[in-house]
Amino acid sequence: MARLWSGEASAADRAACDAWLAAHPDHLRAWRRLQVMDAKLAGVSEPASRSVLLESRPLASAARRKALRALGIAAAATASATLLWRESGRWGVLTADHRSAVGEIRDVTLADGTRVVLDSDSAIDVRFDGHERRVILLAGEILVSTAVDARGRPFRVQSRQGMVQALGTRFTLRDAGPLAHLAVYEGAVDIYPGAATQAVLRVHDGERTRFDQHHAEAPAKAREADAAWARGVLLAEDMRLADFTARLARYRSGFLRCDPAVAELRVTGVFPLRDTDRALHNLTLGVPVYIRYHTRYWVTVGPRAR
Repeated sequence: MARLWSGEASAADRAACDAWLAAHPDHLRAWRRLQVMDAKLAGVSEPASRSVLLESRPLASAARRKALRALGIAAAATASATLLWRESGRWGVLTADHRSAVGEIRDVTLADGTRVVLDSDSAIDVRFDGHERRVILLAGEILVSTAVDARGRPFRVQSRQGMVQALGTRFTLRDAGPLAHLAVYEGAVDIYPGAATQAVLRVHDGERTRFDQHHAEAPAKAREADAAWARGVLLAEDMRLADFTARLARYRSGFLRCDPAVAELRVTGVFPLRDTDRALHNLTLGVPVYIRYHTRYWVTVGPRAR
């Protein structure tokens, strides 16, 4: 990985990377996480970030031992966290009642007639009984259009941040790590953070908010563009190029990187999510950028040569 980022990778290195990425879906997910790391590093000057990460000068023996001990502790912590994540989160996703692959937008109709659209790389479980209709969001984002239930059972969606209850509604809910993102397009939705038994906020038609296990933010105006993914398009309205590529990356396997030199360029247009290569090509028609395919799974959006 360091070799690929160093700019000195050979054709054999890139071919080996392609083979590794194709070997297992978890490898592709690892690349996705590296994209987040790379985006964070983009805010730091190149000499202060990549050069430090790739530097290989020998350490003095005492400093080397100290560094190795620290690395050992970090590695152990990472291994434990990875094991916990795999045993809890990933296993739940792999055995989910409904799931979508990277790049897939899947439309599901539940037993009561409720329509659920799963965004790319998303998963849900469905738990209907005589008292309630509950959907468990395991990963990703969903668009829910609730149906009227003949038995009057409430419709609820559970996420790791808490629970929401729909009141005759069309809404989206996205698991974004510590926060859940909720947008309501019809009706209203009550939010119950964490294990709360009382709703702390009612979000109405045309509003959006974020919440964690403890509280919900004050509502802001919802944007229909944010739900355009359910129609298979990315609707960009004066969007930062860095944000555009981060959004598009959710729909393709591998690593899609935005060069910091073009991160602040603005993008407006409608782009297909089911064909991200075409979306990238269309991007070049309106924005002065060049799309560089290092490999099938490693693509950089950079400045166009003058």
